[in-house]
Amino acid sequence: MFAGVPANDPLHGLRVLVVEDESLVAMLIEEYLAEFGCIVAVSARRVDKGLESLKDLDIGAAVLDVNVAGESVSPIAEVLDGRNIPFIFASGYGARGVEARWTGRPVLQKPFTSNDLRSALLACLRHKS
Repeated sequence: MFAGVPANDPLHGLRVLVVEDESLVAMLIEEYLAEFGCIVAVSARRVDKGLESLKDLDIGAAVLDVNVAGESVSPIAEVLDGRNIPFIFASGYGARGVEARWTGRPVLQKPFTSNDLRSALLACLRHKS
């Protein structure tokens, strides 16, 4: 199922929630996640859809755009934080675009490469420990 991804890779089989309003960026993230052996559990283009999906969703991590169609992604981050589910922020503004309360969470600076996304995901998994 995950060609070329070793079963002992920490990202292998990781179920990920993606919240990103830009379709092309979301598709790029999904493609990179598939290359890492991750499973995209849900890809939401709006905060309310992302929140709704968390009601029944079993995920191991999330990639959150900071500003989703003009809305802050903080409500989703709060739910994830409360459930101890690791997540990263993606922002064109880098760490400056993230609320101060989330300092210390990995931030993926847009534009990014697959290596940047992989590094940020691994960092968020370490943050959980």
